[in-house]
Formats: sequence, C-alpha cells, structure tokens
Amino acid sequence: MQVRVLFFGILKDLAGRSSDLLSLPDHASAADVLSHYRQLSRNPAIFSSIAISVNQEYAHPDMKLHSGDEVALLPPVSGGSKETECSKTEPRVSITRQPIDTTALLEKMKHPDDGAVIVFEGIVRNNSRGRRTLFLDYEAYEEMSLKEMDSLVTRALGQFQIRDAAIIHRLGRIEIGETSVLIIVTSAHRAAAFDACRWLIDTLKRTVPIWKKEYFDDGAVWSDGECFPEQINQQNKDQNKNREMGGRASSPVHSHEAPSEGSHSKNSASNPIARK
Repeated sequence: MQVRVLFFGILKDLAGRSSDLLSLPDHASAADVLSHYRQLSRNPAIFSSIAISVNQEYAHPDMKLHSGDEVALLPPVSGGSKETECSKTEPRVSITRQPIDTTALLEKMKHPDDGAVIVFEGIVRNNSRGRRTLFLDYEAYEEMSLKEMDSLVTRALGQFQIRDAAIIHRLGRIEIGETSVLIIVTSAHRAAAFDACRWLIDTLKRTVPIWKKEYFDDGAVWSDGECFPEQINQQNKDQNKNREMGGRASSPVHSHEAPSEGSHSKNSASNPIARK
C-alpha cells in the first residue's frame, strides 16, 4: 500500500520537500513511517519530540494504516489569500493570509447580553533570541489546524461560562507590529472571559499544528515549539521505550518523492534528512 507523508516546519527543511509517497507492507502502522524517516535522518534525535497525525487526527504510533492515508509528521508547534472557514454560519475559527481586522470581528461578536469582551492579539515583536527580528513567516497543516481550533472553541464553550469565542490565525509573512493571532471571548462576566481566553491561547500554542520561522539580519530559524500535551508526548515515550527494548523490527519500506513547488534536489547530497 501507499500513504502520503507530510512534513512541516523544520522537518520540511530537512527533507527538502513538503511531502512524500511511501510504500508500506500491509498491516503497517504509523510507527513504521516514523521509524523509516528516523533511520534515514542524519539527526535522528529530532524524532523524539515528533507527533503523528493520520488523516488530520493525532494518532498513536500503533495505529494501523490503510492505503491512501495521509500521515503527517509534526514537530512541536510554535506558538490562497481568502479565509478558510469552519462554520456554515458565522465562522468561529478561520485561517487567513490577509491582515487581521480586529475591530471588524469585535463589532460582529458584541451582544447586548455581554458584560465583558476579552481580546487577545499576538503581535510580531522586533526582537527575539537577543537579535533584531525582521519579520516572521507562519505555516500550518491547515485542514487539521482548523479542526483543532474549532475543537478548542467548542471545549471552551463547555468548560467556561462564556457566550461565544472566536480564533483567527494568520499565515505567511507577517511584519513587525502586525497581528498573527486573534482570540475574542464574550461573556456576561469578566472572570470567565479572562479564564477562557488564557486557556484558548495556551492550548492553541501547544496543540494546533502551526509553526513560525523567525528571520534576522544574519539568517532564519524555526521557533522552538512548546511541548505537546502529555497524552501526545506519552505516545512518543512508549514508542521510544519499545524501540530501546528491541521491539519488532521495522518492515521494509520504499519511498517515492512527491515534489512540491519550490522543492530542493531529490538526491541525498542536498537532502539533510538522508544519510550521506
């Protein structure tokens, strides 16, 4: 069978491409995909913090795969030009490549029942790591990001006494002072709105597959991501433990590169994920 493997963030840079077509034996699992690329990598340690998703859902390494599955290798997340919406009416979550209009969304969300509206804007600052930042560039596993953000809003509505909440995240190049993420929470009382807003941004930064690359005068670097939640980290710990104890050998696999626009050379000399 064949599965499509997606790379994001630093993994995309290491692989020199954004996707791969991988041939696997029947009954292969997500762990076989991870093992395949770990064995090829000149930096296998990086895979200890990688999460796996199958068909846009976080998955345990033991999950069995089927032909045509979409498997994504996700490094820790960092905290067209039209919006992608996740609601059939007024969208509660969206991804855009255009500047975020905070005032417009705020006016749409206000309601006579509200006694408080909390607005959080993540903006691009002009320094990081002791260096002057020129701009940021965000990328995402868009379909999965929308599902995760929609799930966060649904959970917030159930966990906190709030009336509504919305999240907008911008992708692409973002200049100093511009908004990268906007969260608005409305409620009858301020305490619940504050609590929900803090929970939303903290959880988004740990679970939604969005990554940022920081550009400086002397180069660029992918931002160090926050740790995945414990239940996702545990999947990797279990997999590492099994490997150290001499778990079953990985089944033979064969990969066929699926070039993407702007991808690098296919040979291993220019592909840092492969051993020379």
